[in-house]
Amino acid sequence: MMSAGGSMGEHRHRRDRQARRAELVATAGEAGTASSHDLAPDEAPPPTTGWSGRRIAQAVLGIAVAAALLIWGLPFFAKTSWAQIWESMRIVPLSHLVGFQALMLLGLYCYTFALTGAMPGLSHWRALILNLCGSSVSNLLPGGGAVGLAATYAMCRSWGFTNRATSTMAIVTGVWNVLTRIALPIIAIVALWWGNDSLPTALRDAAVGGMVTGAIVIGVLVAVIASERQAQRVGRFFDRLLRPLFRRSRRTATMSVDQLVRELRARITDTVRTGWASMTFGMVGFFGMYYALFVLIMRDVGVGLPLGILFAAFAIGRLLTAVGITPGGLGVTEIATSAALVGWGAPPAAATAGVALFSVITHLMEVPLGGLGWLAWSTSTKATTTAAPR
Repeated sequence: MMSAGGSMGEHRHRRDRQARRAELVATAGEAGTASSHDLAPDEAPPPTTGWSGRRIAQAVLGIAVAAALLIWGLPFFAKTSWAQIWESMRIVPLSHLVGFQALMLLGLYCYTFALTGAMPGLSHWRALILNLCGSSVSNLLPGGGAVGLAATYAMCRSWGFTNRATSTMAIVTGVWNVLTRIALPIIAIVALWWGNDSLPTALRDAAVGGMVTGAIVIGVLVAVIASERQAQRVGRFFDRLLRPLFRRSRRTATMSVDQLVRELRARITDTVRTGWASMTFGMVGFFGMYYALFVLIMRDVGVGLPLGILFAAFAIGRLLTAVGITPGGLGVTEIATSAALVGWGAPPAAATAGVALFSVITHLMEVPLGGLGWLAWSTSTKATTTAAPR
């Protein structure tokens, strides 16, 4: 039997170890000097993205697929040719192109409200730099979001934000992005379905089904964020549903969706409570500016479809940008949007020209703008410590 003195000694030893560990974590958060084994889970090192041969091959293949889809697939599925597309694009005045680019930049500035709302202490200028740099990487590489996330960690650490603050910002803005991109097609479906008796019955049924499905997904996400009890119910439901799949792999045998949902909710709720208005304004402003840009470009190239149909095509494009086969869904997005516009009665050459021009302004132009963002970050004032700003 262990003596009382031995028990007290063991208790003191455990207390001393916990104190040393807390000191190591605090030191890591303030000076960034502790190793990865000394860090608490919330302060673990940011994700790294080594350039392996497999990753390089995926990047080359993704870019090749995007080029093939744009050069051959876009005119083929839109039933036009690049000569006709170019003729439709030539009628757009240069002054309008400058105005389109300015509207795109205004949309990117609106998005900074989402980032600053999710990370207190982040300025709008630095949020714009983060957005430009991350978007430029994502638009260059298939699945470039991982590389962009690693860059976001590096920049935020250089400005004095902890890994926990950065990861929380990434999680919260990701959830807000998902909610918005699901809501856009629902709004588009309502705009098409409401009072439009000319839609085929099959299309109307599919629209109603899509609207109900999207509403359920949004309802579940909102319930998880708003109620801890609902979060537990959702987590336990998916635990029971996915448990047979998890048991097949040694790496996922102990995985718990319930625990993951509760941990994510704990990270999200505090930020949402104070920053939901700013984040919502940022998302609405960003997508609103981009939709206005889409409409103006379509009007310039000669597409006179109603605003509801244009919004439906725009929503399809925004939803498909998440496709990871090509950088930023390039090629897939343009083909689907052009096919939808042509199917709804737009002239093939004009519709494809408008979609291509919109993609150049909102997708390809983010690459050189991202270069300017990297330059701005390299010349920005860096923090002397890595402690998070109060």
